[in-house]
Order: sequence, then C-alpha cells, then structure tokens
Amino acid sequence: MRVSTRGDYACRALLSLTLHCDEPGPTSVRDIADRTGLPQPYLEQILLALKGAGLVRSKRGVGGGYTLARRPEEIRLSDVVSAVDGPIVVGDFGEPHQNGSCDHEGQCVLLAIWKQTGEHMRHHLEGYSLADVAAAARGQGPWPEPLAH
Repeated sequence: MRVSTRGDYACRALLSLTLHCDEPGPTSVRDIADRTGLPQPYLEQILLALKGAGLVRSKRGVGGGYTLARRPEEIRLSDVVSAVDGPIVVGDFGEPHQNGSCDHEGQCVLLAIWKQTGEHMRHHLEGYSLADVAAAARGQGPWPEPLAH
C-alpha cells in the first residue's frame, strides 16, 4: 500500500502553510513550491483539490495565495490524503460476502483483510494533525515512532 505522490505533495504543501501560518497574508503558490521543492503546475492542481475539500482558502490577485481554512490542530493527514486521492483503501476489490460463501476459493478472507488494512491506515493517519507534524518538524514535538510488530 502506498500514499500517492499527489497525497505526499498535498501533505507537504499544507505542512509548509502550517509552518508559516504566523506570517501575515496568504502564501503564493510560487513560495510554497520554492519552500517544498514541488513543481508549481502540479502544486496548483493539488491546491485546487484541497480548496474544493475545504482545507485551504485562496485569494486572487496581487498579494494573493493560499491559507489554511481550519486550524492546523483540526486538519488530519487522513483529511489531506482523502481530499486528493479519495477514500483511503488498499484497493477496489469489493466487499466480502457476509454469509461466508465465496465466489472463489478463499477470496472473502482476503477481501476482509484488505478492508481491515485500509481501516488501519486511515486510523493511523487520523492520529496526526498538521500541528503534530509541524511540531515534530520544528523539533518541538515527538518524532513518529516505528510501529511495534
């Protein structure tokens, strides 16, 4: 399972806005691209999707750009990834049969495992707000620990 490039870029862009949220006014796409090393044309598309999801606001014209639409504590990584990639799932395999009968040998067991894996990933990403990630990036909060097996 992978977070797409689009999901990664969206998180990086919003983390940049979070790290600079004390600065006055909106942040231009060019400034976000410069700070994050992301390609500006692709970043513009991603920011439009994030705006559509209600995660950022935009202002046009001179001095225009983007700001977070909510406080960083209220935006979860799961919100960001879902906004640009759709629902967080392992794949589009369908639902397992509820009565235990499978069309193909063992298929239902695997379908249940894939669904559970997607739920684990979504729950894990819900555990991190932009504020949490910004604090870790600034050295003011805990670094994410590897998961125990």
